[in-house]
Amino acid sequence: MADKSNQPLFNDFPPVSTEEWMAKITADLKGADFDRKLVWKTNEGFNVRPFYREEDLKGLDYLNTLPGEYPYVRGTKTDNQWLVRQDIKVDDVKAAHSKAQDILNKGVNALGFIFGSDALITKENISELLKDIDPAKVELNFSTAHGNKKLFSILKEWLNETHADLKAVKGSLNFDPLGNLTINGKACVSVEELYDNAAELVKEGGELPRFQPLTVNAKHFTNAGSSIVQELGFGLAMANEYMAQLTGKGISADDAARSIRFNFGIGSNYFMEIAKLRAGRLLWAKIVDAYKPSDKGANKMHTHCETSEWNKTIYDPYVNMLRTQTEAMSATIGGTDSLTVTPFDKVFRPTGDFSERIARNQQLLLKEEAYFGKIVDPSAGSYYIENLTDSIAHEAWTLFLEVENKGGYLEALKAGFIQSKVKEISGKRQKDLARRKEVFLGTNQYPNNLESVASEINEEQAFSATPEAGDIEPIRLYRGAEEFEALRLATEKAPNRPKVFMLTYGNLAMRLARSQFSGNFFGCAGYEIIDNLGFDTVEKGVEAAKEAKADIVVLCSSDDEYAEAAPAAFKALNGEAIFVVAGAPACSDDLKAQGIEYFINVRSNLLETLQMFNKMLKIQ
Repeated sequence: MADKSNQPLFNDFPPVSTEEWMAKITADLKGADFDRKLVWKTNEGFNVRPFYREEDLKGLDYLNTLPGEYPYVRGTKTDNQWLVRQDIKVDDVKAAHSKAQDILNKGVNALGFIFGSDALITKENISELLKDIDPAKVELNFSTAHGNKKLFSILKEWLNETHADLKAVKGSLNFDPLGNLTINGKACVSVEELYDNAAELVKEGGELPRFQPLTVNAKHFTNAGSSIVQELGFGLAMANEYMAQLTGKGISADDAARSIRFNFGIGSNYFMEIAKLRAGRLLWAKIVDAYKPSDKGANKMHTHCETSEWNKTIYDPYVNMLRTQTEAMSATIGGTDSLTVTPFDKVFRPTGDFSERIARNQQLLLKEEAYFGKIVDPSAGSYYIENLTDSIAHEAWTLFLEVENKGGYLEALKAGFIQSKVKEISGKRQKDLARRKEVFLGTNQYPNNLESVASEINEEQAFSATPEAGDIEPIRLYRGAEEFEALRLATEKAPNRPKVFMLTYGNLAMRLARSQFSGNFFGCAGYEIIDNLGFDTVEKGVEAAKEAKADIVVLCSSDDEYAEAAPAAFKALNGEAIFVVAGAPACSDDLKAQGIEYFINVRSNLLETLQMFNKMLKIQ
């Protein structure tokens, strides 16, 4: 018997052409339009098809490269051992040091120190903060509003005094003058002086080749509701501005490129986020090439990722853990160098031991139990992800060139181009949330009606403030769920919680479906939902609603029955509660002519409708 172990697995099956697949799909659609039914129209500026084949990979010249090889699409390393990072707010140096020592024993190998006051940046405090921490084993990252040069100088002095191997020290400064200008609209000194400071930091860091004193906070765009393409395109434009300024001040292209770290926000668009990191490395290598570095290794993109804040919610907050888990998977599969998983409750209250432990363990599970750290670029060769990578790279490069044609990042920011682009996408996403085309589980879909959070949250922390006017219009950092949450919080604080009564009548299937839809709809405002199995007559339903002291009565029946049932219920209710019809029946105009004003259905703007009902119920 012949040995078939080396024969192709599907050798006995005839190949199926793309034309045959399309013919089968077209037949199954029974006349429906393929593009309307099956093609995903993304916010990124390109469409995603329902299936891809090997022929779709033609023209992608990087496919034969290995991890660690230029142009680094498949990663800048030959392994996937990312660093697990946790940030610590430094208000009390001894307490911050104690916390650092504690979490280093719990799987963390990258620390981020965020100084609450620049006055804390002294030699004594830095020595106390870093005492007994081995900089060859732990990545050290620092963030301060001012005093970056002072901090870096003190850090270098400490490293020399402790005889650290400067070539092995890894870390970063969160010095990002363009990023700060983008979210604040103003700077305390001139931009030219900030560029000079950046050049001084890079020169100061010459002895620390693995330390990045400049950060490109592309995450700001994600946390302002931008698209993935915008985050990447604008982030690259910001980094290119730094490259141009640094090289213009006499710094080599190699040193300039190595001094920049990209800080990306990772959202819940799972495959897109994987592709974003792959596309980002490709494009950054292309940009650095233009500066003619002497070493191809200078083209490597240094990336840190943080789970996004834009899609996190204060209601049903444990869902945030699911969001951050998929985001962590995207970042690590995509090949990030380091990752911060933010605690599930970070957006609405000071984090505690429990939420921080869960956040750490989310990464450790991926690394130690799912073995994500042992496989480099597992998405390589996937027809789908390779095409996403190419599409994102193409659109982000187009946007990058558009910014460059306007004079670069700073000029485009001054002209309002970047802000308008971000507003365009974030505004669309807000509308999609309001109409539930984009879903935040527990907030605009399937709310937990028994949940109350008013006593648990810090509202100043939970809700974004309107940015102050500056020299330049800032982009607004906010969470997509804020309007829904403000609506529901107002309900919680109201003297009486509104009651919504489901007047279920007639066709069993339709009344059940519409009562579930309506309960879900009004539950998003935090109203009390009173459901029912069904009434023999609408008059009995109205009587029960009055006994329950309902504020809103929703008639749930079939379209055919509404023509008679709705006027009867409306008349029996006699204005003692707000009357709503669930659905969009063909007889709507006739019902409106009889005084019935309110209808809810899948095409309703959920947010605007609930805001209207809150106003009618005098809930501010």
